[in-house]
Amino acid sequence: MKLPTDYDHPGVARARVLEPEMVENYLAHTLVGDPVADAAVEALAALDRGRSSRLIAAFVNSSGSDTWPDAPPAVRELFVDATTPPDWLDLPALAPGVRMFHRNTKLVLASMVAAVLVEGFASNISQSFFITGRLRDQGVRRLQQNNRHMVEIFFPDGMESYGDGWKLSVRIRLVHAHVRRLLANSEDWDTPAWGVPLSAAHVGYAITAFSARLLVHIRSLGASFSAEEAASFMATWRYSGHLMGVPDSILYRDEAEALRLFAVGGLCEPEPDDASIALANALVNSAPLVVGIDDPVERRNLAKYVYKVSRAMIGHDLADKLRYPKQSSFGVLGWFRFQSRYDRLLKRCRPKYERRNNFTSFTTLLSGSRYDDEGITYRMPDHVYAERSNNW
Repeated sequence: MKLPTDYDHPGVARARVLEPEMVENYLAHTLVGDPVADAAVEALAALDRGRSSRLIAAFVNSSGSDTWPDAPPAVRELFVDATTPPDWLDLPALAPGVRMFHRNTKLVLASMVAAVLVEGFASNISQSFFITGRLRDQGVRRLQQNNRHMVEIFFPDGMESYGDGWKLSVRIRLVHAHVRRLLANSEDWDTPAWGVPLSAAHVGYAITAFSARLLVHIRSLGASFSAEEAASFMATWRYSGHLMGVPDSILYRDEAEALRLFAVGGLCEPEPDDASIALANALVNSAPLVVGIDDPVERRNLAKYVYKVSRAMIGHDLADKLRYPKQSSFGVLGWFRFQSRYDRLLKRCRPKYERRNNFTSFTTLLSGSRYDDEGITYRMPDHVYAERSNNW
């Protein structure tokens, strides 16, 4: 196995001392994509864009193979794979996680923007986003779509077959496969250094961040939940990861394993480079636009606040590597927790009263979820650069 050269650095050696088997597994998956989805996308590429979109839409809006009889064999294999639930799936057990999410929605979405996505972009995951320009050219839309996916997987019955959370998870799998194909055929992608675009290692790592690492962060913001709710939250993300094509060989089983995998992945990934720096800062500066703040002064003030909260959550070391503005984060999380408790108390006592400040703006990212009038679409990217691709 010839590993990507970016994974030959002292951090990998340190990780091998702690978790040798997990490290080798992670590194091996940097060379793995999603064979089933990749083959399906190759078959779809031979069709015109309209027919391809209609075929995918017919599948995700159906309830049986009789509605897609003319699908190419590789596409049918993907459809069968997506509709075959894993042995470990227990749909009723996802209910406590749904309740926990809706009780802490604002903190979950704020943590996703200020910490989880930033930490993800500090890895080589940033390379695919940087090359395609998806976050740079369409950053607000990208964040809104990310919010929409998370809201839908935690909607009651959203992860039932053909529920919207299920559909969006499958859609992401197809988008990843399309982008993987475009990047693999692009001169911009450095396979010897980075491995396979949107590799199984990176998607598996991202799922640990969206689940276990997110629980760490919302606890720091004052969220409270039971062990049953935490396990249910993890199970929901695990099933979403399965639907997104993460192989069982790198898909966590519980919170403890997810945290170990996140730590190992963090050690194996190279230091943040220019792509990571650009994307992390673009993410923070997109937050005001996501919640609809257009006034330049308000946008700057909210972005400054998000930087401060983000620095407190990800730590000074990573914040400095990502070239965040220099500022103190002393007492930021304590004040955030106090405001969160005060906001809940105020709503109970005076339901019609609305406080408008940086805290409330930052924690209303739910309103920034992407809901198009035409519903969920199944158009796919058709050019490696976002600005040259048809709308999807």
